[in-house]
Amino acid sequence: MAREKYQTLTEQMFYILICLTQENCGVDIMKRVEELTNGRVIIGPGTLYSLLDNFVKEKIIIETKTENRKKSYVITRLGTEMLEKEYERLNKLKKDYELLVKGSGSDEEYN
Repeated sequence: MAREKYQTLTEQMFYILICLTQENCGVDIMKRVEELTNGRVIIGPGTLYSLLDNFVKEKIIIETKTENRKKSYVITRLGTEMLEKEYERLNKLKKDYELLVKGSGSDEEYN
């Protein structure tokens, strides 16, 4: 099941799903991810289309239309739930870091 296989998402997966909160084709996803991350995350075509195929099979996204060889996709309810769960997980990591590393004065003496 998708929930077990995708307990946590890679950065590429996370950004693909963010892009698919609106209908997009593969080329637009690659460009958008690069723009959103200021070039920090670049998704190559092989990785992208492999992930898109897997996401479709797992019903995380659906194909919305095909024009010539250009396919467009959008996230499903399951995909949205997975994206939200990952967002919450990342926020928890951030909060833990802030508490434990940047937190109380007594911890600062060990830095």
